[in-house]
Amino acid sequence: MSPKKDQIPITVGFVALGCPKNIVDSEKMLAEIVQAGFLITADPDNADVVIINTCGFITPAKTEALQAINHAVGCKNAGTVDKVIVAGCLPQRLGEDLLAQADGIDAIVGLANRDDIADIIKKTLHADKTQTFMTNSRTPKIHDDTARLLITPPHWAYLRISEGCDHTCSFCTIPAIRGKFVSKPKKNILTEANELVAAGAVELNIIAQDTAYYGHDLKIKNGLNSLVKELEKIQQLKWIRLMYMYPAGISEQLIQTITESKKIVHYIDMPIQHVNNKILKDMRRPDTKEKMSALIEKLKIAMPDLVMRTTLIVGFPGETDQQFDELIEFIEWAQFDALGAFRYFPEEGTIAAEMPNQIPDELKQHRLDRLMLTQQKIAFQKNKNRIGTELTCLIDSVESDKTGTGRFYGQAPDIDSTCIIENCTQKPGSFVN
Repeated sequence: MSPKKDQIPITVGFVALGCPKNIVDSEKMLAEIVQAGFLITADPDNADVVIINTCGFITPAKTEALQAINHAVGCKNAGTVDKVIVAGCLPQRLGEDLLAQADGIDAIVGLANRDDIADIIKKTLHADKTQTFMTNSRTPKIHDDTARLLITPPHWAYLRISEGCDHTCSFCTIPAIRGKFVSKPKKNILTEANELVAAGAVELNIIAQDTAYYGHDLKIKNGLNSLVKELEKIQQLKWIRLMYMYPAGISEQLIQTITESKKIVHYIDMPIQHVNNKILKDMRRPDTKEKMSALIEKLKIAMPDLVMRTTLIVGFPGETDQQFDELIEFIEWAQFDALGAFRYFPEEGTIAAEMPNQIPDELKQHRLDRLMLTQQKIAFQKNKNRIGTELTCLIDSVESDKTGTGRFYGQAPDIDSTCIIENCTQKPGSFVN
C-alpha cells in the first residue's frame, strides 16, 4: 500500500485488547480519531494506519499483544498497511525495549499520551523513522473520559473512577505500569455518568484497579459509598454494578448502601487471590482467611440474593498441596457464583518472580483444572436451583429468529454467563421478566 499521507480520509484500523480500563481508553482514542477526520475501518488488515491498544500486565496478555503487533507488521510488509502504532500498557511497561521484541513498529504511545492520538497519527504518517510518545510519571494523569465512541452496546458502559494502584501485591505489575492510585474527581465522574445515561445507558459498570479504594488519596472517608449514592440520583439509570472491590475496602456503610439501594445490583466482584494466610502474606495482601470468611458471611446475611464473583491465583511460589487443598475447601464453603482463576506467572520486576520454590507449569495447570472443575459443580448446581424462578433480564442482543441474549443482575457483561430468551420481542436495552 502506498502511503496516503495527504489523502483524506485516511483509514485507521483499531485493535482493542485487555481489561475494561483499556476499553475505556480505546473508546476515547476512537472518538479522538473520528473527530480529527480519520475514517475508522472494520478491516485493520487493509488500513493506512493500524493502532493496537495493548494489555501487558501478565505473560498471556503480553503474548496476545505481540501476536497482534506482529500480524499488523506482517500486513505492513505485505503492502496492505502503511503504519503500525502500538499504545497502552505494553509500551508503558517495556518502553523502547518493545521495539526490539517486535520489529516494524512505527510509533509507541504511553498511557499519558492517549488523548494525543490524532496528532500522533499525523506525525507518524509523515515520519521516516520510529516515533516514541512517552510521558513517564509515577503519578498518572486523570483523563477526561467524556465523549467516548463506545465499543460496548449503547445501553451499558464502563465508568472508570480512578487511575493507578497503591497496593503492593508481590505478583503484580500494575503499579509499575499505571502508577500510583489517583481518584477521579466526583464531579467529573458524575458528568461522564450523566452523559452515558443521556446517550442510552441503563447500566453502568463501575471500574478501577480497586473500586473500594476510591477517595483514599483525597482523604474522603467511605468515598465509594458517597459516590454511588450520587450516581443513584440519575433518573434513567437502572443498574449500578460495582466491579473489582478488594475485601479490605468493603465497609459496613457500603454493605448497608448496597443492601438498601434500588439501583445498585446485589452483585459483588471481590478478588481474593487465595485463602491460606501464609500465601496471602507472601502475596502482600492485607487480608486473612478469617477476615474474608467473616466478610462473606456478613454479605450473605445482609443480602440473601447476593451473587458473588471472585478471582484466584493458583501455583503461587511455595504453594503446597495442603495449602491448595485449603483453597479448594474454601471455595466449596463460600459457594461463589462465578470464579476466574489464573496460573501464576513470574513477571519480571515483581518480588514474587524472585521467590524460591517456583511451582512447575504442569502442576499449576493440574491445580487450575481441579479448581475449575470444583467451581463448575457449584455453578451447575446454582443454575439448577434457579429452575422455576423468575429473573429480570436486560436484553443485550436479538437475532433474526427472535432469540434474545440478556443478563440478570447477577451477570456482568463480557465476563459472566448469559441468559437465552426465546421469542424475544423486546429491543436491546430493555428489560424482560
